Amino acid sequence: MPIKVPDNLPALEDLHAEQVDVMAQQQALQQDIRPLRLLLLNLMPKKQDTEIQFARLFGNSPLQIELILMTTASYTPRHTEPGYLRRFYRRLEDVRDEYFDALIVTGAPIERLPFEEVAYWDELTEIMDWSRTHCFRRLGICWGAQALLYHFHQVPKHDCGEKLFGVFGHHLKPLPERLMRGFTDNFPMPVSRYTENRRADLEAAGIEVLAQSDACGIGMAREPNSGDLFVLNHLEYDADTLGAEYHRDIEQGLDTALPHGYFPGDDPAAEPVNFWRPYAYLLISNWINDLYRSTPFDLNSLAKD
Repeated sequence: MPIKVPDNLPALEDLHAEQVDVMAQQQALQQDIRPLRLLLLNLMPKKQDTEIQFARLFGNSPLQIELILMTTASYTPRHTEPGYLRRFYRRLEDVRDEYFDALIVTGAPIERLPFEEVAYWDELTEIMDWSRTHCFRRLGICWGAQALLYHFHQVPKHDCGEKLFGVFGHHLKPLPERLMRGFTDNFPMPVSRYTENRRADLEAAGIEVLAQSDACGIGMAREPNSGDLFVLNHLEYDADTLGAEYHRDIEQGLDTALPHGYFPGDDPAAEPVNFWRPYAYLLISNWINDLYRSTPFDLNSLAKD
């Protein structure tokens, strides 16, 4: 089933080139079904790259998905034209009276900052609190997951000292979890972060660990009552995302280590292979299926719960 995106979104051209099944808003209005409404709070600097990465995964669903793009009002990103944001992105004031099946909070390159020192933290906490009555469920990615865990469950993040960087194997915790159906016992996930969440803190807050790496800690966790999912790593990444980050750091004179398990033969001139993408599709497919089973047909009922 096609994913519904804003009319004339520049990412459409890239998605069509990949044969991702997409439709514009006008075409979607002709279909007499209720799409799942997903609100993507995109905090990444390269907005269009992130749009494509998530639209690619959501577009693989047999359900119709409406992807609504969201940004902050209190902080203007430096790497995206303001006109682009005005045309394709919405802010809290624009959606305050609407209801969604899920809020997705992306990562952001600010993880070493204390949460309260982030320029848009007050606004983000308002968005997260608002989502409790206007979004059935939440999905956090990397820093976005840490922000949700900290705000709602008081789970702290801890500095790792050195950057966790590369593609690492993660093993599953043996529990009956629909989200992990079809996963192998050990699967790869791209990692790029300086901080971590620890098992003891998560379990003390009632958060279930779904996947963990011996080398880089917790990779995925879930709150069993709300169904909120916290993905500490980046299954959505493209094949060249870590490589671009590595080469950028080297050009800036940073002492960034070669990403673990990423470049073939550990040769930074070699073209990396995206061997984690099947698990990205599988996770999002399972997540959408689980969301579809649980979310109310009438989203306005969220205001009554």
